[in-house]
Amino acid sequence: MNISIINGPNLNLLGTRETEIYGSNDFETFFEDLKVEYSSINFKYFQSNIEGEIINFLHDEGFSSDGILLNAAAYTHTSVGIADAIKSIKSPVIEIHISNTFSRENFRHKSFISPVARGIIAGFGLNSYKLGIESIIKIFKDE
Repeated sequence: MNISIINGPNLNLLGTRETEIYGSNDFETFFEDLKVEYSSINFKYFQSNIEGEIINFLHDEGFSSDGILLNAAAYTHTSVGIADAIKSIKSPVIEIHISNTFSRENFRHKSFISPVARGIIAGFGLNSYKLGIESIIKIFKDE
């Protein structure tokens, strides 16, 4: 099984950025732990602060990956382009958020990703990614 994880803008600063919201763990260490815990899965990880690079990665992985976990971060609330890219690919996309976006500022309550994603997981810290992996495993088994 092949799963791609995409993180959007500012998530390269996990572990140091707003730790009261995002926690004190960096994503790279968490990702290494994921690879050990889910050793039968081939993971690809991509992070970018640039919208077009995220769209290009979706295009590149969206026909070969068994599933994509996408934390588009701030682009969740602004990017029609990323939403259109998701509509254009075959791989199921799970929208991931570390924080509960609905308990935060009002502008974070709108998602351009949600209507085109297979599902949404939010508010469980980095464990949101594990829940996303479990969801893709379930989708893969059911189809």
